[in-house]
Amino acid sequence: MEAFIKTNETHLASDLCVKASCNDGVEQIQTPADEKRLICEEDFSKKSHLIEDYGTHTNGKLYSCDVCCKVFSTNGHLTAHYRTHTNEKPFSCEVCHKKYAQKSNLNVHYRTHTNEKPYTCDVCRKEFTRNYNLAVHYRIHTNEKPYCCDICHKAFSQKFYLNDHYRTHTNEKSYSCYVCYKEFSHKSTLTVHYRSHTNEKPYSCDVCHKKYVQKSNLKVHYRTHTNEKPYSCDVCHKEYAQKSNLNVHYRTHTNEKPYSCDTCHKAFSQKIHLNEHYRTHTNEKPYSCDVCLKKFSDKSSFNVHYRSHANKKSYCCDICHKEFSQKIHLSEHYRTHTNEKPYSCDVCCKGFSRKSFLNVHYRTHTNEKPYSCDVCHKKYGQKSHLNVHYRTHTNEKPYSCDVCIKKFSDKSSFNVHYRTHTKEKPHSCDVCHAAFSQKSHLRVHYQIHTGEKPYSCDVCSKRFSQRRSLNQHYRTHTNARPYFLDI
Repeated sequence: MEAFIKTNETHLASDLCVKASCNDGVEQIQTPADEKRLICEEDFSKKSHLIEDYGTHTNGKLYSCDVCCKVFSTNGHLTAHYRTHTNEKPFSCEVCHKKYAQKSNLNVHYRTHTNEKPYTCDVCRKEFTRNYNLAVHYRIHTNEKPYCCDICHKAFSQKFYLNDHYRTHTNEKSYSCYVCYKEFSHKSTLTVHYRSHTNEKPYSCDVCHKKYVQKSNLKVHYRTHTNEKPYSCDVCHKEYAQKSNLNVHYRTHTNEKPYSCDTCHKAFSQKIHLNEHYRTHTNEKPYSCDVCLKKFSDKSSFNVHYRSHANKKSYCCDICHKEFSQKIHLSEHYRTHTNEKPYSCDVCCKGFSRKSFLNVHYRTHTNEKPYSCDVCHKKYGQKSHLNVHYRTHTNEKPYSCDVCIKKFSDKSSFNVHYRTHTKEKPHSCDVCHAAFSQKSHLRVHYQIHTGEKPYSCDVCSKRFSQRRSLNQHYRTHTNARPYFLDI
């Protein structure tokens, strides 16, 4: 029913009831939902006068709740309302035995078992179990947002969303976890959080039976089976299964970095990256390995480490069948087959298969060396180079050859040495097919085909393809003889 009542200069319009509250001066009378007429526009200062006037329109008795003073036009409405105080739920589902305070709610619930969806959208033909859900869905097509925040004027399609949003202004957190006492502004967020204590995962994939804490996570996962990617970038048309991933991707076009560290002011495009970065200041390492007790600041590093114990490599290349413990490593490896180099330097246009390689390369232009040795203060462009250098101070040689027991301070030197035993030559010239044990030797060899001579004598300007040849030539100018025969 539609009615307008003004009490204490407070106006209210409702399509279902005439509102009344003992707290805010607005009186409410619950009326039958099928009444669709305007009653009157009288003003009342007392609740008793409102009840008396309403009786003149309906020729009926009004029923008042003796707990909260709410008034109803039928005894049935009062009885249903009273159960909100007693928590009585007399209607039980005969399938799952879930209980409800009202029979109408039980009927709606029962459709989850029968999969009955009697309400259909006449635009997209999507089906719903409740007429209310259809009405809310229809606003997607009409773009109707009837609920507006009176502080920032942001509009919403559902009152529920407006109430949630309003708490961002009040910072109200009405829901508290009784296990860890963490507070939440939304009951749904508390419910999801509580499962972190109970380890409950009520949503299961009917294809692979993987379980999830939230229904939204299950929906996203299901797209891995259907390969559905409903979210598309309007710049490069790349498609994504999740809207959040699209939002993150879009920042690669806008270069937006909305998350900033309040300690060093470094900016990030994703909040998770900011949280991980912040631990470099706090030295917090919340992820601990239950095998070797090693701790990590981010979950991804922990997951990679944990696979080293299980020796689990879940991702396999379908070309060479090499296995990897991380999907990103498989993707990067796959580019060795396709020769794809999606990351390009905007200075010299050189392409790279990995973004990390581009970042390291870019420092050759900026001459940035962010990693410094705390012993001799020598600086490096890569952290791995600093780690190798640091071993010159500690004399640590962690890589040992199991054939000749020779030890090395860095893994690359060990790999090159090991090939002297295996005679492996993995680097091959694509012109003459000559094979080499080291990539640097292949580069030098390749200059035979290109005729390139990058090393020039600063005395006579003669050019050489190898630095070693230049050094030998240079001695003809200096008359240096570093090698002599001791007789």
